[in-house]
Amino acid sequence: MQRHFSVRVCQIYGWALVVLGLSLTTMVCAAQAQERALKKVTIAVGSQVLNVSYPWLMMPLALGYWKQEGYDVNVIGVSGSAQALQQLASGGIEFAELNATNLIQANTEGNTKVRGVMGNGVIDWGLAVLDDGPIKGVKDLKSKKVGIVSLATGGTSLLKGLLRSNGIDPETDIQLIAVGGGAPALDALKNNRVQALMFWQSALTGFENSGTKLKVFRSPQWRSMPDFTLTAMQKLLDSDPKMVEAIVRGAAKGQLFAATNPDCARRVHWKAFAGTKPTGADEATLVKWDLALLNAQLETLNDAFKMNGGKWIGAMDPAAYGRFQDFMFDEKQITKQLPRETFIATNASLIENANRFDREEVIAAATTCKGW
Repeated sequence: MQRHFSVRVCQIYGWALVVLGLSLTTMVCAAQAQERALKKVTIAVGSQVLNVSYPWLMMPLALGYWKQEGYDVNVIGVSGSAQALQQLASGGIEFAELNATNLIQANTEGNTKVRGVMGNGVIDWGLAVLDDGPIKGVKDLKSKKVGIVSLATGGTSLLKGLLRSNGIDPETDIQLIAVGGGAPALDALKNNRVQALMFWQSALTGFENSGTKLKVFRSPQWRSMPDFTLTAMQKLLDSDPKMVEAIVRGAAKGQLFAATNPDCARRVHWKAFAGTKPTGADEATLVKWDLALLNAQLETLNDAFKMNGGKWIGAMDPAAYGRFQDFMFDEKQITKQLPRETFIATNASLIENANRFDREEVIAAATTCKGW
């Protein structure tokens, strides 16, 4: 009797394992099928340092916003906006984060039908020198060397305009040198290999995090004109507008999350992208450094939000791009002008539709910051 009972239990247990095995197999296959169903998308950024200062791109990856939309997104860093544009125009990627200079030049000079799909910032570049150094004004840079992350970046045209407005010919009166980003760039300044650095605000904040005091020169026009813009080719807007809308929606949610609770965004970023966490100091100092970087970027994002109407995250005002086109034309950075609407997506409902998500849910998740 006991033997028959044991045999029966073993049979039941064996069948249970078979059923469990089939269930697990089904679950794994379903998960793999779902993963395969996600459409792959690549976004290139004109920077090789994808740290906390890109919350609209990194938060959607870490928090799964784009996967919820049905997309497997890969964000890659490249040497500058020019390289990102090249990959975009060739069809190698779907989206590129470009400086507005490259966006406008691509259309006016290259007849490349690239369009802005999400506004991400105003011009927050600055020309920095050592605060205690001999350079007291832009005019003092005549016959000097100026470092910039890459000769292909959109910041070169801003620099040239600033120099011209101060009586310096950027083609003959200064030497422009590509110094890369981060520590190598700052080292070039501190060791007098260059006498100034032309960088965007979050990069300048990073230099100041190291304890280096800087004096920064800017044109008063810059903050009223657009800069970083998420772009796509017109043919993608025509062929797959739902994808564009979904990518912008995920980016908008990421931006809102970071703006709601910057320290939570910092924690999310460190956990999801551990390799980008700064080193070289105690934990409290590292937190302070990255929060300074993030808050500098959030200020730029917020200025763009206000400049573009203050209603929809990522909105783009044609008038703002028109102002920047006028500036570039006056500075001889472009040889012709186009209707200002040329530079942004013509689908008037794109940004409004991309903003159709539960804002309170994103705000609550950022506020509580559970799990991070």
